[in-house]
Amino acid sequence: MDSQRTSILERDRGLVGNADRGGRRQVTLLSQERWDELMRRVGADLGPEARRANIVLSGIDLENTRGRTLQIGECRLRICGETRPCELMEEAATGLQAAMLEHWGGGAFAEVLDGGEIKVGDAIRFG
Repeated sequence: MDSQRTSILERDRGLVGNADRGGRRQVTLLSQERWDELMRRVGADLGPEARRANIVLSGIDLENTRGRTLQIGECRLRICGETRPCELMEEAATGLQAAMLEHWGGGAFAEVLDGGEIKVGDAIRFG
């Protein structure tokens, strides 16, 4: 995954430039704080890019947010569910896949309701 400072979200499609667009899983989200907690728990030092989420958020807890609307800058996303970890997480660090099964550690997936540009530092809140 390549880190970007700005990206474009397209309504009903997801992240422009992403290989898999459309459907209910248009964007994947990961909490930086939850990722840091997981790294401490399994004794690993991997960056969040190892999870391969589209957007890494700070200051937002994604646990049990299904159905809620998240605003990032001017864009709005509807959280559709929890992103479950696959066996690649276990290959990345021993114990990581199991640890991610708790508290929505794998993050969430969402649909784009209102698209536009998002950038590092945008305000993030539940609406």
